[in-house]
Amino acid sequence: MCPAKGYDAGGTALSARNRHDVTGQALLSEPIFLQAGDVTHAKLVEMAVAWLRRYRCGVVLSEQACASGEMPDAIGWKKKCHSVVVECKASRADFLADSTKPWRLQPETAVGAERYYLAPRGLIRVDELPRGWGLLEVCGREIEKVRASAKNLRSNVGFQYEMNLLLASLRRVEVRIEPQSITDFLKWKNRMAEYNRGALPEGIVTAEMEDNLFLEVASGE
Repeated sequence: MCPAKGYDAGGTALSARNRHDVTGQALLSEPIFLQAGDVTHAKLVEMAVAWLRRYRCGVVLSEQACASGEMPDAIGWKKKCHSVVVECKASRADFLADSTKPWRLQPETAVGAERYYLAPRGLIRVDELPRGWGLLEVCGREIEKVRASAKNLRSNVGFQYEMNLLLASLRRVEVRIEPQSITDFLKWKNRMAEYNRGALPEGIVTAEMEDNLFLEVASGE
């Protein structure tokens, strides 16, 4: 377990070794502040992507925008198109500014059936979370789930924006692999078999044998 954190008068997260009693006296000496640069935003995004994969998301994207302007730090999809968003906050200022964005003021337009904030320990209080949101905290090199997200936060509008995000991302891939199309790229194994006298090279399986949870029969998790 990570040590508990409090806040100073300016909202900076403090370790338990810098908590104060009601008289203002330090409970323990040797105050330790959680410095803003201790965990970078880029590192949090990297950790969020890894966490989403452990959370059984078969497809994970980071920092890709959709037509609404929302660019989730990390978003993943499970079976039945169930989506999970993780927003990474390395500072109090970044967290507080997030609440002013259009998709936070109108959460029905936001992406994510589940929504989480990921932040250093003590940076965000549970009572500050938007309705239904969960909280993940960095504890050393691990991520601790402090509060679980609701699982039904996405509206039909949000689902459409997720589809837009996925299509925009696929289009970026297609532009990068031109003159080959995505369909041709996905069928590259067929051509390998043709070149190998009808058989795939050793160690390569057919598309039908690939592990793809999105092609499995939908069932309750």
